[in-house]
Amino acid sequence: MKIAISTESGFVSAHFGRCPAYTLVEIEDGRIIQRSEIPNPGHQPGFLPVYLSQKGVNVIIAGGMGPRAQGLFAEKNIQTIIGVQGKIDEVIEKFLRQELESGQDLCDHGHHQEGACRHEESPGKIEAGTHIEGKICVTAKGPDLESEVDPNFGRAAYFLIVDPNTLEFKSFGNPHSQAGHGAGIQSAQFVAGQSVSAVLTGQVGPNAQQVLESVGIRVIAVQGCSVREAVSEQMRK
Repeated sequence: MKIAISTESGFVSAHFGRCPAYTLVEIEDGRIIQRSEIPNPGHQPGFLPVYLSQKGVNVIIAGGMGPRAQGLFAEKNIQTIIGVQGKIDEVIEKFLRQELESGQDLCDHGHHQEGACRHEESPGKIEAGTHIEGKICVTAKGPDLESEVDPNFGRAAYFLIVDPNTLEFKSFGNPHSQAGHGAGIQSAQFVAGQSVSAVLTGQVGPNAQQVLESVGIRVIAVQGCSVREAVSEQMRK
């Protein structure tokens, strides 16, 4: 059996097709006999099911995947397990112990214009049309407004604290991005101390989300755009 895991910085990536790499693991008699990481060869429609089938993959593990892609993998007799989060090593161990289960799709598959900023209200966190008062924290891959929104809250490289009315901002390197355990909770505690009203990010784990909720910080899922675009889009709502 061979599994392919969407991979980004040692963690399961939220989106199978757009992840930077795949971890391939060959398993025999419940043991790993070979493991490698390969770069994502491209996200052309219909390409990945054929490509990974030719590599002998039987199971796909990812944070999220569109229904059409799942159907194409099924045609190749490849099982898909989505809604998975966490470190690659831990996910592999769960799979070996037959404890890995599908969960909620972690990426947005709505119909959007290519390259457009994607905003998704986190259920129970913010109602459509609600205006955000106060400063906004945005997870970012770089230290300025032109940086891409980082999709991983706990492991984000930077937190930008932005005044949405003036676009004045302060940039903080995430002091917990490399934490061995509890990065999400520690990052949430750090953000909670910055006097913000909302967080724009990709995915937030349940424990980190609970920390943010407890101090009244709203969570809005964003992907595929710069920090400046994310904030500007939110202000237009």
